[in-house]
Amino acid sequence: MDVYGLIGNPVGHSLSPPLHEAGYEALDLDARYVTFEPDADAAAAAITGAADLGVAGLNVTIPFKRDVADAVDADPLAERIGAVNTVDFAPVREGDADRPRGYNTDAAGVTRAFAHHDVSLDGAAAVVVGAGGAGRAAAFALADAGAIVHVANRTAERAESLSAAVDGATGGGLDDLGERIAAADVLVNATSVGMEAPDETPVPAEHLHGDLAVLDAVYAPIETRLLREAAEAGATTIDGAWMLLFQGVEAFERWTGVDAPVEPMNAALRAELE
Repeated sequence: MDVYGLIGNPVGHSLSPPLHEAGYEALDLDARYVTFEPDADAAAAAITGAADLGVAGLNVTIPFKRDVADAVDADPLAERIGAVNTVDFAPVREGDADRPRGYNTDAAGVTRAFAHHDVSLDGAAAVVVGAGGAGRAAAFALADAGAIVHVANRTAERAESLSAAVDGATGGGLDDLGERIAAADVLVNATSVGMEAPDETPVPAEHLHGDLAVLDAVYAPIETRLLREAAEAGATTIDGAWMLLFQGVEAFERWTGVDAPVEPMNAALRAELE
């Protein structure tokens, strides 16, 4: 039996176990998905311990995404983003490497969510609101897919710092957000606005228009105020569960080497979110 899992602190709220277990069941794979909750300063020890236990792969969540990057061989995208959320132990088990490999599948979660909704990113003008971890993943993912990215953040300096690392990107505060979105094809909310207070939105309704494709990284609630108002404006809307689903799908496929059963995994995820 192959054992995969998640490290984080806390992990009790995670939707990854039902998501991945649904994939194993659909393909009749002899595999299980478990959770680990090490101390907040024990990222490296957790990776070593998982390897000693024979764990085949790990997802990584708060607060370990940055610290784990120092304990694995991170791929170039994860290095640019500065965070690892997926670890593959196969290279060590097979004698091809001294350390497990680390990836950031949040970026694939963004691009695959847009692709699933038939939204082309090549040449698109994209606005990412937020310059934290999700914003970094989104900005690099969109730029690598051919989009021209602008990062908008409440603290302009953070947006400018991120944009300087992303090919062709610009960054700034929220003062000109309306003008940026008016010229945009794609909008990503990479903040938590709309999660803690569901009736809040990071983007005023008057900025939204029918030529936009809007992805909200918030998945609880599924329909945020941003998405509701975007739909009213005629925009294509993509809820955060799609991003969550496809980052998990990407990890599943890296670990198992087979195409993930997307529909059963999506059904299991949305059942948890109802």
